[in-house]
Amino acid sequence: MPSPVVGIIGNHYLINDDYPVHASGDMNAWAVREICGALPLIIPPDQKLVPIEDIMDTCDGFVFTGGRPNVHPKEYGEPLTDAHGAMDEKRDGLTLPLIRALVERGQPMLAICRGFQELNVAMGGSLYPEIRDLPGRENHRMPPGGTLDEKFAIRHEVTLTPGGVFAKLFGDDSVWTNTLHGQGIKNTGARISIDGHASDGTPEAIYVIDAKGFAIGVQWHPEYRASDDPVSKSLFAAFGAAVNRWWRDS
Repeated sequence: MPSPVVGIIGNHYLINDDYPVHASGDMNAWAVREICGALPLIIPPDQKLVPIEDIMDTCDGFVFTGGRPNVHPKEYGEPLTDAHGAMDEKRDGLTLPLIRALVERGQPMLAICRGFQELNVAMGGSLYPEIRDLPGRENHRMPPGGTLDEKFAIRHEVTLTPGGVFAKLFGDDSVWTNTLHGQGIKNTGARISIDGHASDGTPEAIYVIDAKGFAIGVQWHPEYRASDDPVSKSLFAAFGAAVNRWWRDS
């Protein structure tokens, strides 16, 4: 039976430090398949391989995944420093214009971690290279060592705007999430609304104001054990509902 297709933005990796591949964590694909009821399709992060118009016509929605490389600061008018870490300019070249095109068309998107940062930058915002260095901020990075369960453990509360987009989605004014990121929002992009914060003030949940379709992002990683975590499951279910509507109506 046919299913909607969700494009999962991949990342560049090296196998054995010398064999280049495009890949994404299988937890992204399982969340899309099990909760959204959609066919997951990994998208190579390079517009030369996947022209934007082609993949928008192929896919019904998109997940902008996390990844170790960061958005290049030239995309928001700042110089590159050592604090910015590794870059992936090919992915930037695909995701930033793709996000703007999806917002314009009203096609569903869910932006996660790096994707959350891409959504803000695509709409004209900027990023801090290392939020743990800011006064009063906590360390939101992945704990060193340990198992996956320890790395992706629930670690902090996110307070949501009462009656806002995320509070309605989750049915509560606060949720508990994992946290595995170094960068964070500095200045918000045009039409970006911050709808949830960690206790140290770090933005954790955003959406595009007056978007034609589902266009939201979270700084945490809901894809980990998404079927078991009620917060993650609610998020992917809402995204999946939007994807299925787009698929039926297009």
